[in-house]
Amino acid sequence: MLATESKQLGALFHQGQVFAYPTEAVFGLGCDPLNEQAVNRLLELKQRPVEKGLILVADTWERVADYVDIQQLSESQLKDVLATWPGFITWLLPRSDKAPEWITGGSPLIAIRVSAHPVVQAICASVQSTLVSTSANLTGQDAIKNRQQLEQVFQDKVVYIDGELGGAEKPSQIRNALDGQIIRGN
Repeated sequence: MLATESKQLGALFHQGQVFAYPTEAVFGLGCDPLNEQAVNRLLELKQRPVEKGLILVADTWERVADYVDIQQLSESQLKDVLATWPGFITWLLPRSDKAPEWITGGSPLIAIRVSAHPVVQAICASVQSTLVSTSANLTGQDAIKNRQQLEQVFQDKVVYIDGELGGAEKPSQIRNALDGQIIRGN
């Protein structure tokens, strides 16, 4: 990503635009997690109810740490989480009071991943923020794995960010950090 593209991306992010971008396995949709209007627009595009909650993705743990109430995690639980990042596991963690309801869907937990995907890392570094990350598809339909299909579904309603998918076959595994239970994936 060029520096001029980075500045433009930051401006679009802060204006509340929704991005479509490659992740480890599928294309994702994302926006500023602190911008409720942007999140609502993303949910409307995806036809997803807010109660389902959304994943936050980041390039570093430090960027997402404020959304987590680490006092509710044991030292070994936190160590287990951090040992998998950057990587392809999304963790359900106790949410802090800084985690917006429109991200958590009212849950006491928040879904977070520190990604190793270079495009996701570049976006987060460029906008100096975490990013909402949900699969770029209409709710109930298959995840999108090619740019042509992505553009057919979302047309001019999102900002497209170029890059290659990471090669994983399925979306990230989701695990509960409090009890180790696998919620999605194997």
